[in-house]
Amino acid sequence: MNKIKLVISSLVFAFAVVTAGLVAQPALAQTPEQSACQGSGGTWSGTTCTQGTRTVPGTIKSVGNIIIFITGSIAVLMIIVGGLRYTLSGGDQGSINGAKNTIMYAVVGLVVSVAAYAIVNLVLSNV
Repeated sequence: MNKIKLVISSLVFAFAVVTAGLVAQPALAQTPEQSACQGSGGTWSGTTCTQGTRTVPGTIKSVGNIIIFITGSIAVLMIIVGGLRYTLSGGDQGSINGAKNTIMYAVVGLVVSVAAYAIVNLVLSNV
């Protein structure tokens, strides 16, 4: 029974840590027009919306940011899953090795995705 409580409390804590950065900040009294203008990449100047120009490097950087966020979230989730598998292995050597491999591959994937993100940003900053 105590093991189940520990697992549930660990899951709740992990969920809280993962979602802590996802909490939206309240908008500072924006009108719907202002929000729509800024959401489409424009600049709000009080009463009018001036559309900005989107560039290929800017778009690639935006897509890269989204991909790194998704990859990081999945890697953290897999590290948590590996930790739970390790905790619940019950001493079975096969389960322990599987859990260690899950954690190791999640960390390797996270490192590779961060390196790829850094390389893309380095290339785009020199364009």
